[in-house]
Amino acid sequence: MIRFATFAYAATAVLAATAAFAQAKNPMVGGAPMYANKTIVENAVNSKDHETLVAAVKQAGLVDTLNSEGPFTVFAPTDRAFSKISDDSLNQLMMDEHKAQLAKILACHVVATSAMSDAIAGMIAADGGMHPVPTVGGCTLQAKMDGDDILLIDENGREAKVTIADVRQSNGVIHVIDRVLLPAQ
Repeated sequence: MIRFATFAYAATAVLAATAAFAQAKNPMVGGAPMYANKTIVENAVNSKDHETLVAAVKQAGLVDTLNSEGPFTVFAPTDRAFSKISDDSLNQLMMDEHKAQLAKILACHVVATSAMSDAIAGMIAADGGMHPVPTVGGCTLQAKMDGDDILLIDENGREAKVTIADVRQSNGVIHVIDRVLLPAQ
C-alpha cells in the first residue's frame, strides 16, 4: 500500500511538473498566463492588452468560431494597435449595422491553420523574402522578415510587427501584433 501511495504521489508530482513546464513555454500576454489547453477566446479574454479585440470579436459574432476546433492562427492586435484607428471609425465599426464589415476585418487576421513563427519564417525564406498569407476573410497578407521580427503587410501596405509570437492554444496559435490589418478598400 505504501508503494502505491508513493507511486500515486510521484505520478501527481510528474503531472503537475509537466503542466507547469508546458505553461512556462507559453508567453504571458497582457499580464495574463496563456494556457495551451484553452481556446483562443478563453485565453484572449484574460489579456488586459486585448480588451478591444475581445469586444470586437463578440460584436462580430465570431466567438463560437474562435472557440471551435480550428486550427487557427490569429494575428491579434493589441488595444494600442486599435488606438491607431480613430475613435469615430472604431465606434462606427462596433455598431450593429456594420457587423459584417467588422467581421471581415477581424477575419483578415485569421488563417485556417496553426503556423508557428519558425514555420512562417521558413516559408518567407523559401519564397525569397516575402510569403503570401491568405486569410479566412479573403485578404492576402504578405509576410516578411525584419531581422528576427516577422512583419505582416496588409492589402493597403500597412505593416504590423509580431511582438509576441507562438502563444499556443488548444485550437491553434496567437501571434500578438502592433497594428490592425485592413482589407483593400
